[in-house]
Amino acid sequence: MAILSPSILAADVLALGNDIKVATDAGAKWLHVDVMDGSFVPNLSFGYSVVDALRKITDAILDVHLMIDKPIRYVDNFCSAGADYLTVHVESDTKENIEETLDKINAHGVKAGISVKPKTTAEEIKPYIQKCSIILVMTVEPGFGGQSFMADMMPKLKEIRNLINDINPDCRLEVDGGIDLVTAKTVKENGADTLVAGSAFYKAVDKRAFVEEIEK
Repeated sequence: MAILSPSILAADVLALGNDIKVATDAGAKWLHVDVMDGSFVPNLSFGYSVVDALRKITDAILDVHLMIDKPIRYVDNFCSAGADYLTVHVESDTKENIEETLDKINAHGVKAGISVKPKTTAEEIKPYIQKCSIILVMTVEPGFGGQSFMADMMPKLKEIRNLINDINPDCRLEVDGGIDLVTAKTVKENGADTLVAGSAFYKAVDKRAFVEEIEK
């Protein structure tokens, strides 16, 4: 069964607690937290203090996506703040540092993940799959919400699904970017089992129906 991870990047920051409750009341079991540093991507967003605050008000799985340079500097903070999954970008540091970063996350008992930008090949994440509990494929350029879905990422998504099946079948395959009820069908057909939706979820008139349709 697929899992929906609503992105709080699309929530109202002035009513974040309320919008978290809206998501969980609609049946969402995960929440996606995008962390941006203004360097790795051209935008700024939440830090580990927000993760800590969320952990105090919800039992939902906190699916934290670090879009930051050299994430090894901050993974201890995010793990301690209450992340359940902590995903870093393969492009964000050297191979040696990425491996050490994943090891640090796992040592905290947090589920480690790797994310890839659209121009990054599936082959570049192969060395890390064994250390991961989740692989995140971006179907937009990271940094901003509300972008259009990149359907040309589907061959890469399918290739990564095959790599996961061969190397670490328990690893989840997540997709983030332009996910709505139409594109959700496409990514699930190509192997995704965890879907991030921000704008489409929070704009949905019937949010419970949205969750149920994604997760069926």
